[in-house]
Amino acid sequence: MATDVEIAQAHTLEPITDIAAKAGVAEEALIPYGKVMAKVDTTKVNKSASGKLILVTGVSPTPAGEGKSTMLIGLTDALAKLGHNAMVALREPSLGPVMGIKGGAAGGGYSQVVPMENINLHFTGDFHAITSANNTLSALIDNHIQQGNELGIDPRRVTWQRCLDVNDRSLRNVVTGLGGPTNGVPAETGFTITAASEIMAILGLATDLDDLKKRLSRITIGLTYDGQPVTAGDLKAEGAMTALLKEAINPNLVQTLGGTPAFIHGGPFANIAHGCNSLIATRTALNFADLVLTEAGFGSDLGAEKFFDIKARYGELDVAGAVIVATIRSMKHNAGVPKDRLSEENVAAVREGIVNLERHVENVAKFGVTPVVAINLFTSDTDAERQFVRQWAKERGIKLAESEVWAKGGDGAVDLAKVVLDNLATGSSHQLYDPSDGVENAIATIAREIYRAADVQYSAAALRDLQTLKDNGFDSLPVCISKTQYSFSDDPTQLGAPTGHTLHVRNLIPRTGAGFILALTGDVMTMPGLPKTPAANNIDVGDNGVVTGLF
Repeated sequence: MATDVEIAQAHTLEPITDIAAKAGVAEEALIPYGKVMAKVDTTKVNKSASGKLILVTGVSPTPAGEGKSTMLIGLTDALAKLGHNAMVALREPSLGPVMGIKGGAAGGGYSQVVPMENINLHFTGDFHAITSANNTLSALIDNHIQQGNELGIDPRRVTWQRCLDVNDRSLRNVVTGLGGPTNGVPAETGFTITAASEIMAILGLATDLDDLKKRLSRITIGLTYDGQPVTAGDLKAEGAMTALLKEAINPNLVQTLGGTPAFIHGGPFANIAHGCNSLIATRTALNFADLVLTEAGFGSDLGAEKFFDIKARYGELDVAGAVIVATIRSMKHNAGVPKDRLSEENVAAVREGIVNLERHVENVAKFGVTPVVAINLFTSDTDAERQFVRQWAKERGIKLAESEVWAKGGDGAVDLAKVVLDNLATGSSHQLYDPSDGVENAIATIAREIYRAADVQYSAAALRDLQTLKDNGFDSLPVCISKTQYSFSDDPTQLGAPTGHTLHVRNLIPRTGAGFILALTGDVMTMPGLPKTPAANNIDVGDNGVVTGLF
């Protein structure tokens, strides 16, 4: 059986100029990056948005994988096969998962965006630009303190960290400035992964270059000795950072294996950031396509909630339809079946674990959208298991369709595409809370309505953070909760659909440039580590320059 990268490399790609023409992108707006990739200059796009937006989310992710991106790509190809003007809008992969445990994020099998190896590795350099802009600000902060500290920045209260696009646990906590007076002021700090950098979030939410610069200027980097916030604008850093990002803000245009145009742009994680592709790419896609399919990271409790409450709020987006991707294997996992036994028939476990899917269906409906369930089929799924799931959906009035996009591409999602088309609506999606009611209300509402928690507990540090937010007028921003993706609770071992638990908030960090408050819960790290056997161990390049081992 061919691997994902082998399938992608065997495919003959259409020239990006042809893909752009298919999408309706004018030649003067196209910035080619070779023959099969390009950026689109949005200042030269003379159209207004008119397409319908379809959000693809999923159940709580499991070690076996659910194939959310794969489903989205195959579904979009299926819509194109049915004669619809459809387009993909996805996040860019981070090298952290590519080299770590999760692998790439360009789909899989015969449902991929291509060129797969370019997209998963350096692509058009957006992550490098974000890393450079982030670390330029870090250097300017340290230099300001070294050169007399006119602003009175308290080195102990600098919250801005350097970043790197790699999983490296040894960089979580570091000390800089060692080696004597000429090497800076010693300070305890750390690194985040680039996908968790506030600049990634800013790029993802900025509407144009001017808005990007304003958001960069509003970044809070820390506090003065008398407790006043210091911004990147105070350091006059926004101009240089904008210069580093002026190309990165343009969305990247590629294609699916089915020849459907695809925007791949922006890449914030969903468990430590807001988990959506860039607003500018989504809006641009809506200018060109009648149907735009976009993704929210991990399960609906993380990605979809943040999509509605942060991205859709700032972008004034209406979601016309939603798809929840699930597998029969995920249901067994949520019943406690170990990974090595998920291929065995177990209708009882499916019955027990399907509560996780049911919870996600209920959650998406709370945002005013009736979701369609897409079952991503595996060869190990039995007739009895599939029949139980179909009957479960029928009894509850839930729209459901099975799909085989990995093996069949768009042909494997035609039935799903028809169900999705029959369930589109407009003007009905909405947010869950009003940020003007305060951070505590926002967290309590998400915890109660989405996580089904009975209580929210703030650490002493979080309570101090909360008071700082209130003192500085940051208490009316939306909330981005950093939480484990594996459970509705902040405990990754609580599978299924737990209720009555406590959400533990350990820190509240103002992301004033992005425009939200980051609430850290549980043990989620902003700099992940590598597994015992990293995916990087399997990646190689042959004498012919062809990359192998990517997945």
